[in-house]
Amino acid sequence: MSRIKELENQIKYHKAKYYQGHPEISDLEYDKLEEELKKLDPKNQVLDIIGSSPKGSRKVPHDTKMLSLNKTYKFEDLMNWVGEYEVVSTYKIDGVSCSLIFEDGSLILAKTRGDGSVGENITDKAIWMKNIPTSVTRKTRFEVRGEIYCEESDFFHLSEEMEGLGLDRPTSQRNIVAGLIGRKENIELCRYIQFSAFDIIEEGFKLTTEMEKIKTLQTLEFYPEEMILHKKEEDIIQRLKEAQLFMSEGEYQIDGLVFSYNNLSLHEELGSTSHHPRFKLAFKFQGEAKNTEIKEIVWQVSRNGILTPIAEVKPVELSGAKISRVTLHNFGMVKQYNLKKGDVIQIIRSGEVIPKFMEVITSKSGKIDFPDSCPSCGNSLREDDIRLRCDNDNCPAQIKESILNFIQKIGIDDLSSKRLDELIRVNLVKEIPDLYKLTRNDLMTLDKVKDKLADKLIKGIVGSKEVDLITFLAALGIQGGAYNKCEKVVLAGHNSLEKIMKLTVEALMDIEGFAEKSANEFYNSLSLKKKMINELEELGFAFNSVEIKDSPISKKKICITGTLSRKRSDIEKAIRENGGIIVGSVSKNTDLLLTNETDGSSSKFKKATTLGIATITEESLYKLIEE
Repeated sequence: MSRIKELENQIKYHKAKYYQGHPEISDLEYDKLEEELKKLDPKNQVLDIIGSSPKGSRKVPHDTKMLSLNKTYKFEDLMNWVGEYEVVSTYKIDGVSCSLIFEDGSLILAKTRGDGSVGENITDKAIWMKNIPTSVTRKTRFEVRGEIYCEESDFFHLSEEMEGLGLDRPTSQRNIVAGLIGRKENIELCRYIQFSAFDIIEEGFKLTTEMEKIKTLQTLEFYPEEMILHKKEEDIIQRLKEAQLFMSEGEYQIDGLVFSYNNLSLHEELGSTSHHPRFKLAFKFQGEAKNTEIKEIVWQVSRNGILTPIAEVKPVELSGAKISRVTLHNFGMVKQYNLKKGDVIQIIRSGEVIPKFMEVITSKSGKIDFPDSCPSCGNSLREDDIRLRCDNDNCPAQIKESILNFIQKIGIDDLSSKRLDELIRVNLVKEIPDLYKLTRNDLMTLDKVKDKLADKLIKGIVGSKEVDLITFLAALGIQGGAYNKCEKVVLAGHNSLEKIMKLTVEALMDIEGFAEKSANEFYNSLSLKKKMINELEELGFAFNSVEIKDSPISKKKICITGTLSRKRSDIEKAIRENGGIIVGSVSKNTDLLLTNETDGSSSKFKKATTLGIATITEESLYKLIEE
């Protein structure tokens, strides 16, 4: 009993510190306390405490309790929970949960989660935040829930402004949100934090899937985290890898992924405990943090010309690996924390992810020393917000990283980074197409390359031309062109190189997962690579169009809504395989609305009727395809 009491006190103390923005232990250490208490006393009420109780006259109750999430660190537990169900995932933002109430088209209340039942009124601060509309087209009363957080670039500019106002310079990107919403003055500083929606609650509002929910939020001009629908275990594994990479390189902080059953009827069926919903599960990466000293800061040049600061540190062991190098993210981070040789810093490594700088423990006297020229080409550098950038298109480091990225993605397995360095040094390779102009004799001039290896390298290079269109696009290094995005583009009907070269921003925005910003980024980056694509085609790259059957729904833009008898993913697959294009919302460009509803009560059905868009049932669709 004494240990249970001790654990209760520790959990309450550390939970309060966390929600005050001053955590004293890591998430992993805190979770261990909860797990121990669960084993000793599974029904202990302290385990059901959510957040911290708000104080004073700003208390405001929640209409529906804002619960916490159940979590796991084990892939096996995640997959057992997934079972045979269709699931979706979003990044788990490490911020502060927030609820927004809209009525008659206006934001009338914003509140924190608080203890789950009662939150704190922060409406005056919410109107300053990014991505929170103060008015919407929907006139009914509804609630939107999400997370408020601060991106790296905003944290950098916020710190400078706070210092200019004579306020204490913030010490942590993670804790600044709680600090800002707790302030009684200078609430205009809240314009540096933003809101990401993940849920909408409205009485009588009919939605059938999580994917529909996200699309509804987008229609209302909110900016939810990208939601990915998973059809097989391999998709989930890939998603976990992407999340780990984002934890090291992303512009805001996440601590894992949130998985949800896509079918909302399952949510009603499974319900919730007093602490968490049974239809959602957070997957978090086990992390370990330690302090170490910076021995030197070196700057590496990426394929897009951005200089990344790397701290060479006194070696420490983290998560079973000896760590001697840590990313410091960007120029702004180094400037923000005045990082330099001799500083003692805290670093963290979660799972197999690249070690990451968290905060300064002890700062040595002196000033930081930034490079004034590119370490690769000697070109002068430009400050681009929180980054240092080399604008020399002929910079050897940029060329090398761009080519190496292509080699790795296209699958030329035996052409290593070291051999590429040599090829660049002797002027045999200056750009990606040069790889396909190499001869056996060229390769024989390289150090330690004999007949057998030269033949193997040539075979690998020539063989890489036989690649599918999606992999080819992903290898080009298009901004925002990760494999899953390129796959969506191709399966949306842009299934040949000729069609890819004619892509427009408008066409990209019609594809699920592309907003205006990401569509523009993809289009502009692709445009810059068209000359290279043409040259690669001339050098022997040829792509068969991804097979999409010709059918009565070919090239028709189809929006899906309402309850379905088959899996939504199966229906979407059938539409794509027969030439149809899935769109997320109803607009004047939509050709068909697929729905089984007959009462016409949903917002999409009403909009389709107003616009004169034809509707089709699930069974009618399959009959049409069969014909």
